Amino acid sequence: MSEARMNTYEGLFLFPQSATANLQAAVDHIHDLLNRSGAKVLSLRKWDERRLAYEIKGNKRGVYFLVYFQCEGAKITDLERRCNLSDDLLRAMILRASHLPQEQIEAADGRSQLEDEIRLRGEEGEKKVATETVSVQSADSEKESAPESPTTA
Repeated sequence: MSEARMNTYEGLFLFPQSATANLQAAVDHIHDLLNRSGAKVLSLRKWDERRLAYEIKGNKRGVYFLVYFQCEGAKITDLERRCNLSDDLLRAMILRASHLPQEQIEAADGRSQLEDEIRLRGEEGEKKVATETVSVQSADSEKESAPESPTTA
């Protein structure tokens, strides 16, 4: 029985700017798409947040993720179909990257920086929610402690 050849591919995935609020969900979506096609992720990083040249599905800005992965050539068509059908993904481009040396692919890996950014955004979100909660509670307590003005009839 012959074993299918695993080729190296480069994928550029475009998400709407709203994905920056939950980068982990975008990363999980990419992993889900690739895992369903039997791909092995070699390198993943958030490439950039940019203004788009034209609106795509009502979005003027987007977040790009650059992924290098290995997959069987026969399964790429299925992966592209899944990307096109995905509601969370605006666009995806997948190219064969067998010409790139392994060192360059490893150098492009930004998973640790991405994990740090996800963690920091999560902490900032928690602080923002806590600040909003405190300000709402203090505004409510000020209303309760304010003396009632006498009413004249």
